[in-house]
Amino acid sequence: MSKGTVNKVILIGRLGADPEVRYVPSGEAVANFNLATNQSFKDREGNWKETTDWHRVQIWRNRAEFAKQYLHKGMRVYVEGRIQYREWQDQNGVKKYSTEIVATDLQIMESQGSRPAQEDTGSEVPDLEAPNTQDQAPEEDVPF
Repeated sequence: MSKGTVNKVILIGRLGADPEVRYVPSGEAVANFNLATNQSFKDREGNWKETTDWHRVQIWRNRAEFAKQYLHKGMRVYVEGRIQYREWQDQNGVKKYSTEIVATDLQIMESQGSRPAQEDTGSEVPDLEAPNTQDQAPEEDVPF
């Protein structure tokens, strides 16, 4: 852990497409996908507007294999990780920049019945339960 600094991101959003998985020369899997998050607000005229932010997510090793097998376009997922900025030059010498989330945790946020239809791959998808929110204190009981 770095002394006195934190780089942590938590996102809950929907996949814009199925994850793209590739393998680096060492054999490790890396999955990339885009995650959409939405924000609603009222404009000056009092009309509700919604904006969508797209986040590029990268996840490695066994979590990449999990993403390849279970994640599909439109699914709502929880992603936790860190922000990474990259800079490089393309073949024409033009500087390119990228901001991505390097995920360390990934969870599906929907029950099996609400997932988009998918092809039968012959493997069982485990049943997922919604988080238990009954044990949480109501908002007015929060001590801050």
